[in-house]
Amino acid sequence: MKVLVLNSGAKDTVIAWWLSRSTKIEELFTAPGNPGTEQFAVNLPDVDIENGEQVLKACRKYGITHVFIGTETPLLAGVADCLNANGIFTLGAPLHALKLDTDKKFAREFAQRCGFNLPAYRVFDNVESLKAFLDGEGKGGFYALKPNGAAASRTMINSSDPQVLVSFASEFLKKNSVILEDHVDGTPVTITLLLDNNGAKMLPLCSEYSKPEHGEINFVTGGMGAVCPVPLADETRHAIWDNMIVPMVNRMKEEDLIYTGVLTIAAVLNGLTLYFVDFHLRFNDPAAQSLLPLIRTDAVDIIRAMESNSVSSLNLEIARESTVSVVIASEGYPFKPRKGLRVKCSVPHYLDSNFNSVPRIFLGAVKKDVNGNLITSGGRVATVVGMGSNITKANEAAYSAADSVSFKGSWYRNDIGDKFFISVDEYYDGE
Repeated sequence: MKVLVLNSGAKDTVIAWWLSRSTKIEELFTAPGNPGTEQFAVNLPDVDIENGEQVLKACRKYGITHVFIGTETPLLAGVADCLNANGIFTLGAPLHALKLDTDKKFAREFAQRCGFNLPAYRVFDNVESLKAFLDGEGKGGFYALKPNGAAASRTMINSSDPQVLVSFASEFLKKNSVILEDHVDGTPVTITLLLDNNGAKMLPLCSEYSKPEHGEINFVTGGMGAVCPVPLADETRHAIWDNMIVPMVNRMKEEDLIYTGVLTIAAVLNGLTLYFVDFHLRFNDPAAQSLLPLIRTDAVDIIRAMESNSVSSLNLEIARESTVSVVIASEGYPFKPRKGLRVKCSVPHYLDSNFNSVPRIFLGAVKKDVNGNLITSGGRVATVVGMGSNITKANEAAYSAADSVSFKGSWYRNDIGDKFFISVDEYYDGE
């Protein structure tokens, strides 16, 4: 099997690294890749990953048989459809399923048909109607506001200030409607599924940190850290499967939305109630950096199961450990991150998978300058992942290496995992 991973962020680096651990992959490629992926894959920097014909040409040139699409932009460009139509097995959502991600109104209506719990929401098509609601019936409320259309991951704002909400919505309303939903306090839960045409397999649950710091700050980032697994009671995890995943997969089959690839459900656990937030038709970042290192089953065995539509019966081996991931970001992120800054990485990011000896560093928004030096090329520069027998030890491992990736103005949250300092053994009680 020859495999190609599309994109170049830290999430895609961990996907490629995870695949590289397989003993059954003949050759591994990434496009365009980054200085991290070149340690265990062949980078194809000249391939336009949003051009299906270019990706197909690369597959034929290098004998690539399987493609893993890690991010939304190639999906929106129809790359999965192009590759599948030409006999390249592709892990990625087809265009007709993408409305679960890009049309938030449709996603919420679909979630309601599946029986999910949702916060109250409204759809606004213009600034005037949004202002009228915030000045009247909705006055004093605390809301999450999101564009109802294709947008970068976690493009949203949380606020009770009408001026902030209206200002944020104004640009999006020039192109599409916006979703205003009641803010729900609680623990963020990221539910990641491997899908095929017959069923699904649920991966370890994560909790992601989307704000740049703890507190009531009103904007979010693409993700500043994650913990895996979330230490939930057995009955809660079983309820997620029985009451959410099973009816959702059945409904996806009925409505011709099922596909072979990854589906992520972003949710919030408030007390005993899990509220739906969004669908993402790929791995979340940095959830992927936390959960993939815990999977012990060979990646090819997983891909083969998905290819034969038998992933639901796959015996998935998961490490009985915990991970904490910490994102190292550039000054100015998430609005205007500084680029071109020299990056120092004192812990080699290409070290083997032995987390017990050193935390793992997955490079993201970096490239090399003309002299071969690492420099920043975006906001989330690297993700440091620590592993341990519980979240406390994983947290210690991650933060012991957080300063190993440094550049002018680099920063990270210093509280990832603090509220989960509990032995992971409780998570596995009864398993």
